[in-house]
Amino acid sequence: MKIRSITYFCNPGWPIDEKVIQIAGEFLGEARTAFEDAGFEVQTTRLATIPFPEILGEDGLGDTVRLASDLSRMIQSMGVDFAALGPALPGHLDSYTIIPDAISASENIFFSGILADRTSGISLEAVRRCAEIIVRCARITPDGFANLRFAALANVPPGAPFFPAAYHQGDIPAFALATEAADLAVQAFEGASSVDEGQKRLVIALQENAARMQAVADLLKYRYGARFGGIDFSLAPFPVERRSLGMALEQLGVPALGMHGSLAAAAILADAIDRARFPRAGFSGLMLPVLEDAVLARRAAEETLSIKDLLLYSAVCGTGLDTIPLPGDLTPDEIAPLLLDLAALALRLDKPLTARLMPIPGKQAGDPTDFDFAFFANSKVMSLDRGALALPLGGGETIHLSPRKRYADGE
Repeated sequence: MKIRSITYFCNPGWPIDEKVIQIAGEFLGEARTAFEDAGFEVQTTRLATIPFPEILGEDGLGDTVRLASDLSRMIQSMGVDFAALGPALPGHLDSYTIIPDAISASENIFFSGILADRTSGISLEAVRRCAEIIVRCARITPDGFANLRFAALANVPPGAPFFPAAYHQGDIPAFALATEAADLAVQAFEGASSVDEGQKRLVIALQENAARMQAVADLLKYRYGARFGGIDFSLAPFPVERRSLGMALEQLGVPALGMHGSLAAAAILADAIDRARFPRAGFSGLMLPVLEDAVLARRAAEETLSIKDLLLYSAVCGTGLDTIPLPGDLTPDEIAPLLLDLAALALRLDKPLTARLMPIPGKQAGDPTDFDFAFFANSKVMSLDRGALALPLGGGETIHLSPRKRYADGE
């Protein structure tokens, strides 16, 4: 198991208060050393801010590109790997439009856009604008790689340490941990004679690692006065089989991920995470990023695993749709229905979900991907049912959905 990221949350102000970034850099440098001394490999350190429309204000959105460029320069000088400037907001619709330009102007700054939340419902206009961002970002580079730095968010609260979903709320600094822990699930179910045995092994592994991480975090929070937001144990993978969440799911007995039984396997792993006792942040479910997982990438290339399958598994676990390779000629109108489905699922089940979709210029469904990136396993472009929404779903209203209620007998 590794720590994928130590994420520090703050409000940098505008113009950026360099003292805030300096404190963040000092904290992250000391935190990296402290966790490494405790025996954990730390892959990255990251900074996440309050939503950039709140940093800049309605009249200052034209400074978004400069904000991204300034923050990029400052975190590099402090040895911080990446930063997220939070989501575009439905109450500031112009904030969606500027995101592709800001991504194009930086290499280490991430963004997101809110599709839906509990209070405001699903904004059909925000759905359409997120789809437009995805199409525009796909054209920034020939391989469509820029969409790695954008995600559409549905019902995602602040404090999640995984990018691009990370953002902050308020002025009090905080930090949280994102883990790369799919290997714990692989080890737990390897040779397990029963589901119960594998689940118990996984719960023990999660709790033992969490206790060690929390001991370090407790020292850091008192030293810096930063709130510890918890650990996101979403079992993120790395693209080799021994660190593949797809491998863990298949060790439960599913012949191939995507076949019947896969939903049950996903629910079983998610249930084990729920049973474990640790301070929770973010999603703390299953992360199924197609291009970051060797087995998922292979099953997608074999067409055993589909986008509808991944959306289905999100109902019992998961963070949503992540690093999905799509045809490069998709239009915003063809992407919007998928985002709308994700948003509806998130609100009805009252859970956070994201979509990080990657149309690849010049590629069609079934074409091989050819990314040269250490965190990706190449696959094939996945098929998406193509068609635009007609009215009323194709309009610009806001839809309010309540979580499904449980009724007592006779009600």
